Amino acid sequence: MTDRPVEAQNEETKKEARRYEKRLAKLQVELAYLQSWVQKSGARIVIVFEGRDAAGKGGVIKRITQWVSPRVFRVVALPAPTDREKSQMYMQRYLAHMPAAGEVVIFDRSWYNRPGVERVMGFCTEKQARRFLELAPRFEAAIVESGVTLLKYFLTVSEDEQERRFRRRIDDPLRQWKLSPMDLESYRKWWDYTRAYDEMIRMTDSQHAPWWIVPSDSKKRARINCISHILKSIPYERVKFEEPDLGKRQKRPSGFIEDTTARNVVPDIQGSAGH
Repeated sequence: MTDRPVEAQNEETKKEARRYEKRLAKLQVELAYLQSWVQKSGARIVIVFEGRDAAGKGGVIKRITQWVSPRVFRVVALPAPTDREKSQMYMQRYLAHMPAAGEVVIFDRSWYNRPGVERVMGFCTEKQARRFLELAPRFEAAIVESGVTLLKYFLTVSEDEQERRFRRRIDDPLRQWKLSPMDLESYRKWWDYTRAYDEMIRMTDSQHAPWWIVPSDSKKRARINCISHILKSIPYERVKFEEPDLGKRQKRPSGFIEDTTARNVVPDIQGSAGH
């Protein structure tokens, strides 16, 4: 018995990883071009990410924003509403985060908390959830009619894959912070969430703001597919980069004396190996 099949499998895995990194790098360059166009054109874009817990929403958002400015690509991940916000119109706190000219706002969960987690967990009444489902298409129509580009993505994951990811979070200290009480409830209430999400998508999928489903049992494939779709959905153009004149650095003043005041320097524990 030889190790060649294992070696061949490992090599294929490495090749696949290189293909993924290469494709991702090209897409991120295009996102930089998109950013330049958004700034120049004054476009306003909203991207909504919803989906199953542990479906990989954060991973997609991280790859979108990795090489762009946080002042252009703003990520909005709102905490539970305060008592004051609970007394407002439901959509009010989301409206405050809508983009101005030259901005892309990414909602890491959004107003769709109401027909999802709030409905399943009993944080709102059934009447409130159904009223939301009736009004949401009109709310989104108003957003689009104002000139905002609205994209909505729902990431799906299988029962087995979600459980695998949850167990990995439990076992890995670097991921344990990702496992919230709501995650555990979503695991236990899988079919309650299934019914809620099915109705949500059915009732709020519209011509002006359709839902786009992203299968994400493979996180890398989901990232590539989703970012590619975003870029294809926005009619941006490449803006020519105006290369600046760096100019000349000023000369050291003839009378300049180095400051010899004692300073605290972070210890170099890495040494030359860090170069």
